[in-house]
Amino acid sequence: MNKTEAHTFHIPVMGTGFTVDTPVKVAHFGISSAISLSDDFLMEKMREFYCLKLNRPFRAIPVETEDYRAKRITAYLNLIDEIVKEKFDILKKSALEKGSDFESYIDMLPDFSVLKRKFNQMANANGLRTEIVNWIRNNLTPGSIDVNIMTKVDKDNYRNNEKLPVEFNDAHAALRGFAMSNLSSSVILSAGVNTRLYSYFANFDDFFPDESGYVKKKILLKVSDYRSALIQGKFLAKKGLWVSEYRVESGLNCGGHAFATDGHLMGPILEEFKSNRSQLIDSTHDILVRSLKSKNRIHPDAPLQVKITAQGGVGTNEEHEFLMQQYQLDSVGWGTPFLMVPEVTNVDDSTLKLLGESKEDDLYLSNISPLGVKFNSIRGNSRDIEKMEKVEKGNPGSPCPKKYLIFNTEFTDRGICTASRQYQKIRIDGLDAKNLSAGEHEKEFNGIIDKSCICLGLATSAMLVNNLDMKGNGNGVTICPSPNIAYFSDIFSLKEMVDHIYGKINILNEIKRPNMFIKELKMYIEYLKERIEEFSIPVSEKQQEYIDSFHKNIAIGIEYYKDLFSNIKLRFEDTKATILQDLHDLEEELKNIKLPFPDLNPAQ
Repeated sequence: MNKTEAHTFHIPVMGTGFTVDTPVKVAHFGISSAISLSDDFLMEKMREFYCLKLNRPFRAIPVETEDYRAKRITAYLNLIDEIVKEKFDILKKSALEKGSDFESYIDMLPDFSVLKRKFNQMANANGLRTEIVNWIRNNLTPGSIDVNIMTKVDKDNYRNNEKLPVEFNDAHAALRGFAMSNLSSSVILSAGVNTRLYSYFANFDDFFPDESGYVKKKILLKVSDYRSALIQGKFLAKKGLWVSEYRVESGLNCGGHAFATDGHLMGPILEEFKSNRSQLIDSTHDILVRSLKSKNRIHPDAPLQVKITAQGGVGTNEEHEFLMQQYQLDSVGWGTPFLMVPEVTNVDDSTLKLLGESKEDDLYLSNISPLGVKFNSIRGNSRDIEKMEKVEKGNPGSPCPKKYLIFNTEFTDRGICTASRQYQKIRIDGLDAKNLSAGEHEKEFNGIIDKSCICLGLATSAMLVNNLDMKGNGNGVTICPSPNIAYFSDIFSLKEMVDHIYGKINILNEIKRPNMFIKELKMYIEYLKERIEEFSIPVSEKQQEYIDSFHKNIAIGIEYYKDLFSNIKLRFEDTKATILQDLHDLEEELKNIKLPFPDLNPAQ
């Protein structure tokens, strides 16, 4: 039976540790959130923490155990599932009690919620307690306990110096851990396409529909544009696998790793999904049915449910409601603002203070990630301070105990991490032999030491908050908020944040905040300028094509926004003039960017 979902927002995955146990804190209130499956070491520590806290038996799964990574993930997810179910059962039993979690559940629902209206009607009509209890049992649902896998973080693994089969790669093992768990939820696939991993899904029955069309474990693709969604959806459909949700994330105006598009902006991307939603569903359904028939599996007569959701930079109720209605979305993600809600995320006191005091200039796209992808950073985070102290002592780099990002084979047969002591020592030792000028030497040196151990840094805060053993981890915290954090300065309760999302209160600080689309547009123009500066002269033909395409895509996005905000009714009335002026100014800035090849210079 399809039950009405409680909320129109979800809490995306944030780092490896900030949302590692968020479902325990919010799922019983009907709020969906996501756990990263990257760090099985952290999950094992958190499983021990909760078992001790709740007087449950705990049996460790050491690294010597065969398939330990998948088994750790399964054990942790099963524990989280059990805790959420127990808390939700208690919540339902507390119905009609003053000050209960059930009262909080109802109170936090948006006023337009069908569930809230129906319950209030029954309560105001003095309905029989048994009728109300039965209604609660049949209609209320906990939030989904979703999981996130970065598809490209899929390194090979070894045992006794022998390379293990591909199914023991990191992402494959994480998928297996989720597949073998008791959860009925979604796996979010992010960071691009991994065809071997996608094919591996077909080994698990839970990803296929039953006679009623129910899929116990759903596939959710985090995508940057419609074309990518269509290609990936069809690829998976050929395996008999259905994508139940396409989640559009801003390429730059988000937290964590920033996977920039080629200048395609969020508004036009969402418009394309809206216009082609039926085509996306119908075309993948036809492929799915043919594939399932060929496998002699149950196949649905009608397309299964597909959700279109979005996230990245939203910060006001007006933006939230606009996204939901303008683009017919099923949910909107609120990530970074929840870093200021200790009830929801694991952020230590020092980092909370750093976030609360941050201004726009403190937030930037860094090069610290060993993945070689831009990473949202904040100036003054303790992991960067710790990193530079090691450099000053002549001992740059990290010991690399977790080895999740060991992909570089420049100097070794097996991959090593570019943030590791081993790699940075080799690179730094080799600088002298290159006979570089002082300026070139400094530039290359800074590029080497800039890389940071985010495997440790992203887990530290969760360990500090929960008083876990810090041995081998260090106290430095890496945190990766979106630029949106500059507009949220205080520490908030869960109820306050939810009330802000639904427009009951306003918790923004007094810093002038641009519209989310304008903020992303500014970031893309700055990103284009940086890319142009990175290219050496003369640029290659491929680089020329890239920059020209990027420039044109931004210009197309600006025209889209000009038309959108000029004609929009009953939305952004107080800010429309400012938005249109910002668009004009940014259009001029784009036109005045000097391209490194005269023939394509728009100013001429």
